[in-house]
Amino acid sequence: MLLDEALPHLPRLRRYARLLTGDSARADDLLQDVLERASRKASLWRPDPAHEDRSASLRAWLLTMMHRLFLNQRRDEHIGSFEEFSDSLAPRHEPHRALEQRMDLERALEALPAAAREVLLLVCVEELSYEETARVLELPVGTVMSRLSRARERMRQLMGSSGAAEGQRAANPPLRVVK
Repeated sequence: MLLDEALPHLPRLRRYARLLTGDSARADDLLQDVLERASRKASLWRPDPAHEDRSASLRAWLLTMMHRLFLNQRRDEHIGSFEEFSDSLAPRHEPHRALEQRMDLERALEALPAAAREVLLLVCVEELSYEETARVLELPVGTVMSRLSRARERMRQLMGSSGAAEGQRAANPPLRVVK
């Protein structure tokens, strides 16, 4: 049975769901939705000939399903009012927690745009190749590489220590273009 084959992938699927949603309860719900759908749609799954390993093909299929379900859930979430929406986009200024937030990987991941976070998680955490990630997200490989590069750079900025970064900026002011 397909679900029996999916069992070894559950920790990876849960980790990916947790990183996507940022909440363990929502991650568990997402994982349950994926497994439910996989059991209903098991007859539709065919191992991808691009994967040598049947297990890797199944993992890619489940990750693709999770990605699509996550996007559908985000789309279906109702945003109350325009003020609520704009408040969620506004940066939160909490100086007493600034250092703590920069050091917290989870919060740094949440600060990334969803598209960049998905690519970063699949390549760096789930260790999928660029090609596998492109198949899961249904993107060109070049787009995966570009998003990954931007996500890594943004993570460097978010995770860098504030004191060192400010000291470096003061010591090395930005270059000016001279004609």
